Amino acid sequence: IVMPGFVNTHTHLAMTVYRGIADDIRLSDWLHKYIFPAEKKCNTPEIVEAGSRLALLELLHGGTTCFNDMYYFQDITAKIAESFGIRGIIQEGIIDFPVSNSQTPKEGLDYTKMILEKYKNCSLIDAGVSVHSTYTCSPQLIIDAKKLADEYNANFHVHVSETKWEVETCIKNYNLNPVQHLNNLGVLDEKVVAAHCVWLDDNDIKVFADKNVGVAHNPICNMKISSGVAPIPEFLRAGIKVGLGTDGAASNNNMNMIQEMHTMALLHKLNKMDPTVISAETVVRTATIGSAKVLRKDKEIGSLEIGKKADIIFIDNNSANTVPCYNVYSAIVYSLIGNEVTDVIINGKILKQDNILLNIDENKIKNKVKELAKQINKTING
Repeated sequence: IVMPGFVNTHTHLAMTVYRGIADDIRLSDWLHKYIFPAEKKCNTPEIVEAGSRLALLELLHGGTTCFNDMYYFQDITAKIAESFGIRGIIQEGIIDFPVSNSQTPKEGLDYTKMILEKYKNCSLIDAGVSVHSTYTCSPQLIIDAKKLADEYNANFHVHVSETKWEVETCIKNYNLNPVQHLNNLGVLDEKVVAAHCVWLDDNDIKVFADKNVGVAHNPICNMKISSGVAPIPEFLRAGIKVGLGTDGAASNNNMNMIQEMHTMALLHKLNKMDPTVISAETVVRTATIGSAKVLRKDKEIGSLEIGKKADIIFIDNNSANTVPCYNVYSAIVYSLIGNEVTDVIINGKILKQDNILLNIDENKIKNKVKELAKQINKTING
């Protein structure tokens, strides 16, 4: 099967170093008791570099040719992605409390402006602007960040209504739910990439449709943390741009877009008790051209068309689990496991051939993360 590469609309690449550090707990506890403290104690440029390298290995092996990342020290991640030859959009995580790469929101905004300038003419890497969420960022910070995004015509990446707790917190703080709050701040438009969007009601859906907001759907993460089920069939019926994402490896715990497609299809069928609610073809389109539309890159990538970038993957459909193949979309969504991507081409350059990543020392990258994991475990647990 020859097809466009997968476009992953929501990642935290360097968090591969925290894969499996805290599982089987609620999102609020996962963040505030485990992840935020671990990042505060452990995150360094070295950690981000090693984690980004490992994540990019995983993306390339799984056929992802473009990612949309929100994390810290994003200039480091961008340099590695560029050296690997993978396409991506980077956004420095801006938040209201001191984090790895900035002690104040202003430092986060200044760093973001630096990467916006640095990568504005890069062929593979684009820079955007991100704020973490309505519960970790003040209204003024959200407004200032969106103003910066508009100044550079850049994407604006934000977690939105991921959990019921998040919605309740926003209502408690602002007497508005997250969608209403962001709309009231005047930041919703076609440049917004809204991650998760699990707890949206009919009025929120109308706002997103009217404002042409893009949604990054992360079904495996939402299931694992029991956040809920995003109303994706309703989004699609309303004409909302929907793309697929994996989230980070600390909450998924992998970044396999083939598994994500499989889960997306089954989740919504079960949730609606209707096997017709979403088709295999719709899911494949969501992971490719749909995701490209969410990232405003559909004129360049997301489908195999004359004039577009040559971001192409080859999938082996002669493995035991894919024979016979009556329908290619069915095979991709329901039969693949995730290790069938044999070749990856990005921007016309072959990065993976016959199941081997070219010019990348995989063992060196994995061994580095294993060593750092020992340090992380010792720092956190003593």
